Amino acid sequence: MQIEMRDIYKAFGMNKVLEGVNFTLLSGEVHALMGENGAGKSTMMNILTGLHKKDGGSILIDGKEVMFHSPKEAERAGIAFIHQELNIWPDMTVLENLFIGREMTTLGVLKTKEMKALANKVLNQLDISLPFDRIAGSCSVGEQQMIEIAKTLMLEAKVIIMDEPTSALTEREIRSLFKVIHSLKKTGVSVVYISHRMEEIFEICDRITVMRDGKTIDTKAIEETSFDEVVKKMVGRDLEDRFPSRTAVLGDIVFEVKNLTRKPTFDSVNFSIRSGEILGISGLMGSGRTEIMRAIFGIDSFEHGEIVINGKKETIRNPSDAVKKGIGFITENRKDEGLLLDFSIRENIALPNLESFAPQGIVKREDELKFVNLMIERLKIKTTSSEDAAGDLSGGNQQKIVIAKWIGTAPKVLILDEPTRGIDVGAKREIYQLMNELTERGMAIIMVSSELPEILGMSDRILVVHEGKIAGELNRAEATQEKIMVLATGGN
Repeated sequence: MQIEMRDIYKAFGMNKVLEGVNFTLLSGEVHALMGENGAGKSTMMNILTGLHKKDGGSILIDGKEVMFHSPKEAERAGIAFIHQELNIWPDMTVLENLFIGREMTTLGVLKTKEMKALANKVLNQLDISLPFDRIAGSCSVGEQQMIEIAKTLMLEAKVIIMDEPTSALTEREIRSLFKVIHSLKKTGVSVVYISHRMEEIFEICDRITVMRDGKTIDTKAIEETSFDEVVKKMVGRDLEDRFPSRTAVLGDIVFEVKNLTRKPTFDSVNFSIRSGEILGISGLMGSGRTEIMRAIFGIDSFEHGEIVINGKKETIRNPSDAVKKGIGFITENRKDEGLLLDFSIRENIALPNLESFAPQGIVKREDELKFVNLMIERLKIKTTSSEDAAGDLSGGNQQKIVIAKWIGTAPKVLILDEPTRGIDVGAKREIYQLMNELTERGMAIIMVSSELPEILGMSDRILVVHEGKIAGELNRAEATQEKIMVLATGGN
């Protein structure tokens, strides 16, 4: 199947999102689609699959002009879309999620045996194991991502659009996905691969199209371009080093975890962090990294252990207690836990900071707007107004809102779980610079990340989690990807 999108235009109200973009997908190729957050990548694919209606231009499949009116119609034509924001039904089982809307039945009776056999086949392809009766909402974000990928693979589509498919996956899961993509290519399936992870683009893709500000900048064979050239086309300028230089000035120990345990998820977890330090937390999906952080912040309970802040043992029963004790937590799941999507940008950023804007119980709107606009400017959040709904922004800009709202609480310890998930290379550097500035002011940052270059590039010290335990500690000078992976997989 060959797809051509010619001179596509799209505006939402006064906001011009696409201005004459062009895109060609060849049969059996993996085609990278890159650009900064808000460049129009997802919008263009949403138009292709019938989620949005184009304002102008034409779409041709194998030379014949088409226009889909819904994603279901596109799926029937052989085009499937794995969205960046997961479409999981949290109260349903893994099996129910895999077959929702496509249940296999005979005379209205579910063919459960056949459904499990097909699901097993696809999950084995992806080298993952998930109990079919498990409630999907209890799965980690990475596991939910795999459910979405498996669901799409079962469609046997001729074209698969993958929007940040590896953003919540660890190295082992990424390897499994890449094997599947290679096998799909051999059968003539085409993949549109939208990602901000440059290493992946140069490893898995055949061609690359770069977009900027709603326009197509260039399309090239992957071997004819370079990291620096792609970045320059994305941001319209040369980008400095990927990770800003960091000179940590460490102070006293401000936060300690002692023997934190909730079996079988994590057991006897011990670590400390100093003011001004970035402590990286690495490990495979399901290792317990996120669960440890959720327990520290009071979202989930733990059986026993101590949390010590500035030398004093503290009791944290819920997130409200954690915030009062000076802990902030940027969750990996921004859609369900980090944002109120129907609320405005202003309301989302101001929400955790209302007490500072309302000393007598009445919000001082001028102070609130001053802070919100400062955060929008500082984090370069792309919006026409602070009153725009958070849900209308791109995934990367939503992530910036989550970061902005916690900065305002001025925490002593800030936990960042996948802080740059789904964020473009230019915006990532802005967040890294912000992390440096915060630690220079004495803040301690705990950064959980699946991206090994990020862990190596930003951490002063690295803890590796394996099966709920701290498998090892590496300082910045000695750490390598190989050493981290050895520890993450249970080696010495």
